[in-house]
Amino acid sequence: MGIRGELFTTQVTLDNRSYFFNVKENRTGDVFLQVVESKSKNGEDFDRHAIVIFADDMQKFFKGMDESLSFIDKDRKERQKKQAEKKAAKAAKFGGKPAADVKKKVYRNKKDGDSSARKDDGIKRTGKVVHVTSKRTPKADADKTE
Repeated sequence: MGIRGELFTTQVTLDNRSYFFNVKENRTGDVFLQVVESKSKNGEDFDRHAIVIFADDMQKFFKGMDESLSFIDKDRKERQKKQAEKKAAKAAKFGGKPAADVKKKVYRNKKDGDSSARKDDGIKRTGKVVHVTSKRTPKADADKTE
């Protein structure tokens, strides 16, 4: 038996909190679980809270915890389902497709040796915007102005 009656201890560290799960034995030989939350206040001081569950009550405690975890999981799934329905309704309202039904456009660059490449027709294509370039030569423009 360790110091202060500790039989086993494990620590879970999160961002600014640490949880200690200590299995202890008191002077009369009763085994219990002590859960301690230690939270940093300002970098120096720690705020500590502890709960104690005796061996006789652990089954009831863990049953309640299991029911709570089941509720949390069920609630999370329901929220995700509602959110998906809301997105689908919004997409239907505004005439768009739901995100799952939208196909992404794939743009490919054609290689120089590709026979299906477009011939130079004086149109400069850059993505979605089409730029038309003049086929006139600067010399022809100069002759017209004279």
